[in-house]
Amino acid sequence: MTLKFFAALLIVPAALLFTSLIATPQAAEAARKHVIKFASLAPEGTTWMRTMRGLDRDIREATKKAVRFRIYPGGVSGNEKDVVRKLRVGQLHAAGFTGVGLGEILPAARLFELPFFFRSYTEVDAVHGELDGWFEEALLKKGYVLLGWSEVGFAHFFSKNPVASAADLSKQKVWLWEGDPLARAYFEAMGVRPIPLAVTDVLTSLQTGLVNTVYISPLGAVALQWFTKVRHISPVPMANVTGALVMKQNRFKRLGDEYGALLIKLTRTRMRELRRLTREENERAIRAMTKRGLTVSPRPSKAALAEMRRVGGKAREKLAGTLIPRELIARAEGVLSRLRAGKSSGK
Repeated sequence: MTLKFFAALLIVPAALLFTSLIATPQAAEAARKHVIKFASLAPEGTTWMRTMRGLDRDIREATKKAVRFRIYPGGVSGNEKDVVRKLRVGQLHAAGFTGVGLGEILPAARLFELPFFFRSYTEVDAVHGELDGWFEEALLKKGYVLLGWSEVGFAHFFSKNPVASAADLSKQKVWLWEGDPLARAYFEAMGVRPIPLAVTDVLTSLQTGLVNTVYISPLGAVALQWFTKVRHISPVPMANVTGALVMKQNRFKRLGDEYGALLIKLTRTRMRELRRLTREENERAIRAMTKRGLTVSPRPSKAALAEMRRVGGKAREKLAGTLIPRELIARAEGVLSRLRAGKSSGK
């Protein structure tokens, strides 16, 4: 064998090794499987969880199974405060929150749930259009990516006795979502002393009589079976109940630009459909519950409704500058004023 032959034997493996060292990081990233650990209070079988399962299928198909969700539904990962804590320590990567959980991360998100602030979904959508960019940036500063806004829908009072005024409400044993500063501010402004409980304790508390009045969307009342323990639903909603899917920013970055952009695109498509379905199904849920014997309470008089809205404004003023930036509320109020002015003028 010649000297050139031996040299070739040494050079070729070295070249292959050098090539493999260059290609390995990219190849490893391309082959990596991303499992997103996701938690939600939504029970299995509900519209919200069916949508989430659909999103999981979407992202698996779009990435050839490189990205997928591992879903923990129905509160198996704990209440929303527990889930926030698990996100912070890396036990979970993403979650679907109601406004209460989202408010643990970004209190200003509770703007969408201010009592007697919104009067229609048109108004909710208009304020989202004005402020969503602000919320995306604010969540990024907190270390989270907003994958998309979901929705629970307008919450009504469900009670064992009719509730058609602030005076009626003050006589009830009203549930308060434990740790919720927004609802507490409203009830305090109304002179109501609510009973704080975790969501998972409400059904039992309705059964035992510890509470006799709750606030929740019609679809939520069906999903959690709370409607089976009450007799009346208020005709005028108390507040809009928002929701969102968020993901820890550091975990999101691991997906890379292509998969990250794809996840946001697919999530927002599914969330638009979820909002449409939720609004329709909330209406159907009311009809279904009334067929089961639930009674729609008398509509509040103009004076009673005005008083509820006045109290809502009082609570809003208390929260401005503390829970929610004052300028953010002002921007939302400007959107609502323009909409209502256009409606009253027939535009």
